[in-house]
Amino acid sequence: MENLRNKNIQPSKISCYIEDCETNSQLFFENYKWMTTNEAAVYLSKSTNAIRVAVCKGHLKARKFRNRLYFKRGELDELIETSNTIGG
Repeated sequence: MENLRNKNIQPSKISCYIEDCETNSQLFFENYKWMTTNEAAVYLSKSTNAIRVAVCKGHLKARKFRNRLYFKRGELDELIETSNTIGG
C-alpha cells in the first residue's frame, strides 16, 4: 500500500490498479512456454529458494540447461490445478 500512496492513487482506484497489474502479469506470462527459476517464482508467488526446495523434494519438475533450471508453464499450471483445496 505504501507504494500506491507514493503514486498518489486515490483509494477508490486502488482496486482497479491492482486488477490492471494482475491482468498485465497474466498477459506477460501467456507467451512463455519455458520459465527460469525467477520467473517461475513470480508466477507461483513463491521465493526462488522455495522453488529450488520443491525441485529437490520432487514436487516440481525442472530441466537443467547450462547450469540453469527451466520449468514448463503448463506443468506449473497443472501443479496448481491438481493441488488440494483447503477450506470452504
